[in-house]
Amino acid sequence: MPVSHHSHSGQFCKHAVGTLEDVILQAIAQGFVVYGLTEHVPRYRADDLYPEESDLTLDALAGQFEAFLTEAHRLKAKYADKINLLVGLETESITELDLSGLASLLAQHTDQIEYIVGSVHHVAGIPIDFDQPTFASALTSFAPDPSSPAEPATTSAFLCAYLDAQHDLLRRFHPEVVGHLDLCRLYTPVLRFADFPAALERVRRNVAFAVSYGALFELNAAAFRKGWDAAYPAPDVVEIVLGAGGRFTLSDDSHGPHAVGLNYHKLLEYARREGIGELWTLEACGERNAEGG
Repeated sequence: MPVSHHSHSGQFCKHAVGTLEDVILQAIAQGFVVYGLTEHVPRYRADDLYPEESDLTLDALAGQFEAFLTEAHRLKAKYADKINLLVGLETESITELDLSGLASLLAQHTDQIEYIVGSVHHVAGIPIDFDQPTFASALTSFAPDPSSPAEPATTSAFLCAYLDAQHDLLRRFHPEVVGHLDLCRLYTPVLRFADFPAALERVRRNVAFAVSYGALFELNAAAFRKGWDAAYPAPDVVEIVLGAGGRFTLSDDSHGPHAVGLNYHKLLEYARREGIGELWTLEACGERNAEGG
């Protein structure tokens, strides 16, 4: 009985494919019992639009998200006898504008937004999961000497910036699901936090805080399609989460019907291999986690 708490569709996300209904129909066909619909929140600066969004205005992007909420709840009702659909969102944390915008969205749509996937996709205002050259740009932005961007101090500063942004997001919004916790090493999957003590301390801090308010940590299958031999998070972080008493759930992070449930056989093998004995799922309860201060 598979579940997923994190997904996207081409109807409401320009780097995905397919309609939201197509995604849901594929989830039903595969026997999913819980499926989370979590399109990205709007962004608030033209500089933060991706190349495929060049034809969109900021107002259009905001309207697209509003349309997602309406359509998601229509489909939730339409397929209620076949699947438990949860309607949420996936966060952005680029500048303070994104966090204040998220607060406004949550206040405006308290009856429509059932949960949050708390994710960070940018460091120093630069996307870290768009492509490898852009990731490298984010990394080198921390280099005191651009000719040696891979030095340990540069990598440590980059990791710490990502984890500090994540901590701020967790503290302010208490997302029910922590999204791809270690996305900061997408293009450096052999990196281990133990080699960067300041970053390791922040991982432990973030995990402990998320555990303290009851968050679930997603095992995100998208890492397999990105070339990893593990899910997000990798084994060193799984060990920290388990040691802190954290709880895991599953996410396919699909970007269209073709990716619904993709690599779930690997995901479950990974969970068993890493000693994850229990998997959890969200249930609709009428209210979100209380936000922090």
